[in-house]
Amino acid sequence: MPIDDTMVDMLRTTLTLMLKIVAPILGTGIVIGLSISIFQSVTSIQDQTLTFVPKIFGMVTVVVVLMSWIAERISDFAIEMFTF
Repeated sequence: MPIDDTMVDMLRTTLTLMLKIVAPILGTGIVIGLSISIFQSVTSIQDQTLTFVPKIFGMVTVVVVLMSWIAERISDFAIEMFTF
């Protein structure tokens, strides 16, 4: 059964949208993790929970701030897929 070009385009659109949505969230986690790792290296503090709590807090904050943008992107995508 050959794969239709429409299905490939739908999959590409889906993956692109998901990458656009998670990029700011993951970017925040990376920046916070890197900053705390540098701080731990400078101060010789080796506590595992020191990186976990700020990363979670920062990522949740980004999700809350971007919630309307994320919801708008997903609803536009759903409308596009159902009218396709």
